[in-house]
Amino acid sequence: MAYITTNPYTNEVVARFPDLEDAQVEVLLAQAVDTFEKWSRTSFAERRAIMKKAASLLREQADHYASLLTLEMGKLAREAQGEVRLSADILDYYADNAERFLAPVPLKEAENKHMRPMIVSDPIGVLLAVEPWNFPYYQLARVAGPQLMAGNTVMVKHSSIVPQCAAAFDKLFHDAGAPAGAYTNLFATRDQLNHLIEDPRIAAVCLTGGERSGGHVAARAGKSLKKTTLELGGADAFIVLDDADLDKTVKWAVWGRLNNGGQCCVASKRFIVAESIADEFIAKFKAALDKLVAGDPRDPATTLPPMSSQGAADELNEQVRQAVANGARPHYCGAEVPKKGAFVRATILTDVARDNPAYFQEFFGPVAMVFRVGSDEEAIALANDSEFGLGGSVFTRDEKRGVEVARQVRTGMVFINHPTWTAPELPFGGIKKSGYGRELSGLGIDEFVNKKLINVVDIDAP
Repeated sequence: MAYITTNPYTNEVVARFPDLEDAQVEVLLAQAVDTFEKWSRTSFAERRAIMKKAASLLREQADHYASLLTLEMGKLAREAQGEVRLSADILDYYADNAERFLAPVPLKEAENKHMRPMIVSDPIGVLLAVEPWNFPYYQLARVAGPQLMAGNTVMVKHSSIVPQCAAAFDKLFHDAGAPAGAYTNLFATRDQLNHLIEDPRIAAVCLTGGERSGGHVAARAGKSLKKTTLELGGADAFIVLDDADLDKTVKWAVWGRLNNGGQCCVASKRFIVAESIADEFIAKFKAALDKLVAGDPRDPATTLPPMSSQGAADELNEQVRQAVANGARPHYCGAEVPKKGAFVRATILTDVARDNPAYFQEFFGPVAMVFRVGSDEEAIALANDSEFGLGGSVFTRDEKRGVEVARQVRTGMVFINHPTWTAPELPFGGIKKSGYGRELSGLGIDEFVNKKLINVVDIDAP
């Protein structure tokens, strides 16, 4: 699999980590299975103490954890600090709320003098998580927080380009007092991952990643009749209605497109703008992007960091080239980016026709497509003309109008006057080729528990 730390700012290889041997994977899986039998019987109070300690350690050592994010995938230093804080918040959220979420629920409508039915939530076993590089801790926290608190144990195959982040999160739970096997990082090969998915000791699988990987994992898990959840990215629509506060909207457009260097599943990618204000929007959007400063992600002055890898930068530049070759008009923003490092110049694409392959693509980086529409109905239709359905946003001064439009956009999440974003208490997930299932909030912890009926009956036998 080649687990390698490469600094995308310099393209320097910093460290290499060996793949696990098959025998090592077997030992770790057996340990996770054995630990589940014990961990599932611990009290919420015992689990809560460990989760709270992990959250506390993240905050206390935020500089260390954040520095690894910047080193391995080029995240701006201030955004790296934000990811560490968000991850700690998620762990705290489930430490504080898991017992309430999973409390037995009496079925009052079925209760009578002869029976008292209830639904209880039992952990199901060892969960295998396959996670991406773009939010190396947040992605882990939104699995580990709920599932460890539910009583499951978690094994993680993380992205091969963030091995130090992966190892650091494993050590976090060790340092917090979790028993060996509760949370396990795996430097696994593809063959080992495939065997794990099919192994009967793995109870369920979750994945955040690309469409191809999601289909592969879902197919393998499905053959073994295992539940999966998938979050597979998107092409989020950023709808600007004709009554929007344009100055405020443009500021959010920049943030929505450039957060995390544009490498975010719920980044704003397709800007669908009312015709009457489209020229002004494009002019102000470009003027704002012209101010971006490409450079060292550790430098507070930098606003355009490198991509996660040179391969990712090359792929995005090729997407832009092909889009232009098929008729799109490019608006290159700001100064030329550095030749050294995995940089991509911020670009706005207009005149993207439906027969242009770019129309249906996800641009994972600082590239925005802008479309003009003549009505709310056209905006909704264009927003829905996508194989993806993760997030989206609507900008308008009229809240009722915004909600009416949002209700008709076929995605898992829509925000009014803010780009799609995340918080521990908000459910996260999509539909169509953006996947299925939800993480975060009470919905997230319910994904991998057995909702078991227990019915206390007092009826004479016939």
